[in-house]
Amino acid sequence: MKTLMCAKLMVLIALVFVGPEFAFAQSETIQGAGATFPAPLYAKWVSVFNQNNPEVKLDYQAIGSGGGIKGITDRTVVFGASDGPMTDEQLKTAPGKILHIPTVAGPEVLIYNVPAIKELKLNGEVTAQIYLGEISKWNDAKIAALNPGVALPDLDIAVVHRSDGSGTTWIFTNYLSKVSAAWKTKAGCATSVKWPLGLGGKGNDGVAAAVKGAEGAIGYVEYAFALNGKFQYATQINKAGKPVRASIEGVVAAAKNAGGEMPEDMRVSITDSAGDDSYPICGFTYLLVYQDLTYLKDKTLAADLLKYINWCEHEGQDMAKDLNYARLSAEMQPKVEEKLKTIVFDGQPVLK
Repeated sequence: MKTLMCAKLMVLIALVFVGPEFAFAQSETIQGAGATFPAPLYAKWVSVFNQNNPEVKLDYQAIGSGGGIKGITDRTVVFGASDGPMTDEQLKTAPGKILHIPTVAGPEVLIYNVPAIKELKLNGEVTAQIYLGEISKWNDAKIAALNPGVALPDLDIAVVHRSDGSGTTWIFTNYLSKVSAAWKTKAGCATSVKWPLGLGGKGNDGVAAAVKGAEGAIGYVEYAFALNGKFQYATQINKAGKPVRASIEGVVAAAKNAGGEMPEDMRVSITDSAGDDSYPICGFTYLLVYQDLTYLKDKTLAADLLKYINWCEHEGQDMAKDLNYARLSAEMQPKVEEKLKTIVFDGQPVLK
């Protein structure tokens, strides 16, 4: 009995002296943060991965792409996430080379709060003019021309946009910059722009709440969010002049018809693609990770991070469709694998 008590005492003493370090080692979290666009899928991925790998603690916070870019640049997170690719200027400010790892693609939709309009069609020109303030009434002749036979009310349009740095904004403004020279000049494409007018809402939640709270409002949100919230959303008339409802198939078509080879750094735009079936407001979303993970000072942490990302790019892809995202194409996956194999720790590839 005395021997057993001594053994327990020794364990307690050991925990007192090495406890903080021991606890830290056992609870090291792979922290990610960023884009809200893929948040429903990322939440599912984290949950399933944690269940299947109880030795790894992984967490993701949907704080917006701007927050994800800042977090990875400042190295306050292990991986960032953004729908809007980092600019050359942003990449130059980072303390190391950051890779863009595409995960899935998805559409955005324009939700609206006009009970009198059950079905609505919009094109790029009209959408840009609404967000520029050049079209301010729902019964404007240009909206009417796209919606023959629809009784449009004499109601003011209330424009809603994201107030936070957002990849959802990057995709939307990238689209507007392609379809409207005026938009490109006055506001441009970025995760945050100087909006000509409108109300700001933080995240998809904030935009949706603002639209819901103001009759006549219109705002852009991620497709799965709109479906889950049962919001009315517009059909988009694409580059080919065809009305297209948001769908996974429309995103796949847009990616296929975007033209050109995937660039080496994988920063690419697929908005306003050619093709009858292409949905025009869509894009890839990316995980942001340093190519050299030596700064983490923990080889196991680096290995677990790559294990997770590699899992997302393979097993995780099977979960995309049910949550209304388009999985990576068979042509893209090998390119992503090649990119992952360039990530190193102490000069050695992390993923074998």
